[in-house]
Amino acid sequence: MKPVSQMTPQEIAEASAKAMWNDDSASQRLDMHLDHIAPGEATLSMTITGAMSNGHGNCHGGYIFALADSAFAFACNSYNQMAVAQHCSVTYMIPGHIGDRLTATAHEISRRGRSGIYDIRITNQNGEHVAEFRGHSRTVKGTHLPVDA
Repeated sequence: MKPVSQMTPQEIAEASAKAMWNDDSASQRLDMHLDHIAPGEATLSMTITGAMSNGHGNCHGGYIFALADSAFAFACNSYNQMAVAQHCSVTYMIPGHIGDRLTATAHEISRRGRSGIYDIRITNQNGEHVAEFRGHSRTVKGTHLPVDA
């Protein structure tokens, strides 16, 4: 791998995502897929299984939140700077159903100093708007890739 100082922003985003994915057992065990990564952006998807259903027979909201949170994490960590969630909120529009393929698309709204704001839209395979998630990030010490000496 070439030194970070010689990498494009897209290469940094891809390498940061790869480093994060290798240690992200939660997203992997939920069978999420990283479909897109770019600076300040990420798209992840997963299929709702019977094990993810709630007492109404729909997708438990925690799994929708987890998908959105993972997209948020990859988007705000795409600059080779460790970032964590400071605050998150979600609004559910329609239920997810067993068998649905949900997609969470994260977009950076603002990134200033150590703080960032990201909006994540969750849709089903029909393009229906399932939920909206907003995450506030905070950078912390550390990088995903070794910084040039």
